[in-house]
Amino acid sequence: MSTDTTTLPVGRYAYDQVDRTFLSQRVAQFREQVARRVAGDLSEDEFKPLRLMNGLYLQLHAYMLRVAVPYGMMGSDQMRALAHIARTYDRDYGHFTTRQNMQFNWIRLEDTPDILELLARVDMHAIQTSGNCIRNVTCDEFAGAAADELLDPRIHAEILRQWSTLHPEFSFLPRKFKIAISGSPHDRVAARFHDIGLVARPGPQGRPVFDVFVGGGLGRTPIIGVKLRDNLPEEDLVAYLEAIVRVYNAYGRRDNMYKARIKILVQALGVEAFREKVDAEFALMNRADYRLDPAIVAGIRARFGIPPLEAPADADRTLAAARRTDPAFDRWVRTNTHPHRHEGFICAVISVKPDGGIPGDITADQMDLVADLADSHSFGEIRVTHMQNVVLGHVRKDQLHELWQKLVAARLATPNIGLVGDIIACPGLDYCALANARSIPIAQKLSARFANPELQERIGPLNINISGCINACGHHHAGHIGILGVDKRGQEFFQLTLGGSAGGDVAIGQILGPALPEDETVDAIARLIDTYLVLRHDNEQFLDTYRRLGAASFKDAVYAPA
Repeated sequence: MSTDTTTLPVGRYAYDQVDRTFLSQRVAQFREQVARRVAGDLSEDEFKPLRLMNGLYLQLHAYMLRVAVPYGMMGSDQMRALAHIARTYDRDYGHFTTRQNMQFNWIRLEDTPDILELLARVDMHAIQTSGNCIRNVTCDEFAGAAADELLDPRIHAEILRQWSTLHPEFSFLPRKFKIAISGSPHDRVAARFHDIGLVARPGPQGRPVFDVFVGGGLGRTPIIGVKLRDNLPEEDLVAYLEAIVRVYNAYGRRDNMYKARIKILVQALGVEAFREKVDAEFALMNRADYRLDPAIVAGIRARFGIPPLEAPADADRTLAAARRTDPAFDRWVRTNTHPHRHEGFICAVISVKPDGGIPGDITADQMDLVADLADSHSFGEIRVTHMQNVVLGHVRKDQLHELWQKLVAARLATPNIGLVGDIIACPGLDYCALANARSIPIAQKLSARFANPELQERIGPLNINISGCINACGHHHAGHIGILGVDKRGQEFFQLTLGGSAGGDVAIGQILGPALPEDETVDAIARLIDTYLVLRHDNEQFLDTYRRLGAASFKDAVYAPA
């Protein structure tokens, strides 16, 4: 394979024939397993662990297939393959998840081998998107492009992907295990809400070092991760993480799935005792077997395509002129772009959350359009965000207005990133067998209620997260306003939490009061936001107002008689 980074797929790791042969063999293996299940030679209980190893769930109405998007990076060819699968095997759409993956909700079991074969043709798969193993490693959606980035985290995310895939010791952990990695001083990966969160930066002689957080997570027991290690040298990254997961594998509870995550183990032992066990394991290991020498890292980096960033000298002036003459475009630039490290380029965030829409859902036609736009405006590269949106990472500033006009025509130009319309929501009771309530209708009603873009900008940064049950797939504990669906004698109710944050000011939202009936929830949240607008100082953000005043004023607004 060529190691000329200008000819490789931009932004993602280029597979070689070894990788492709492995995927083909996995598909053939699963095809045979599905045939045995369809023929009745395997019971559902016997088949379940086999399908989970291939990302296949049995949900309320159909099978759901979760496709891996390593650290959220994919190419236009891969997006077109997903569109084809949506159009041919699903109901014409897919759903982006908070783990930077894509889910298809209406899959027939008999079709899954063909779907996996289609995915393998474009170097994709569904391995380790489910089961008690190390899941998709997530990273900053602006990795390798952001102006504020200290170190590109994708290289080490790929190293961890290779280390963790079908790891012989870690394929049957006590529970699922999630890792996130950031190379920015601004935490855009919720590092302290992960089983392991890594924050990378350049160390001595430019070699990367990592701050290691462990034991964070949401779910029924939300816990903020604790720092386990400062300045972990790059050469010891794999060895140290291996030591952490070995300790978890050895001491994590397997008798109670609700107490099996590493966060419970860290709390039970105490961080000092946990650190001692990790250090002891680390000391016993033959570190030479795990050492990340610079040549190894360089070899991984060499298989990432690098975009030729060349822009006209007046690109910035062209963008500024378009913003002056088109107020709607100017608003979108304010909300849906992020500064690029190259002055002639910008990162564009495509909101997959139209007014009144379902967060994260995207049609097959929209997927094809995004693929076309990636080819014409971002070197064929696409990024999926943990906020359930899409990023084109390298757009020339002088071409941004043209890109926006195409997005407007496809209903993909909603100017709401980071605002009240940028709602995170799990599939909830419309699809999920675990849910107690429907997340999607609440998200749609709230989105429609606050559709006015001027109102959204006036409200300012505000994250709403919705989960259909205590498992917290919508990360409601981390939302400035969190909404949790609960079941009360067969009726859907929603409990509100306030003050959560997944960023550098990390916090777990606090329960405001009794859960509300479904038909009262949106009005109550509207009153809560109205109260914030009255009580805030100047341009004070919602989270700051809540932290200054506490819950009392908001509680009065939410529980006021209608």
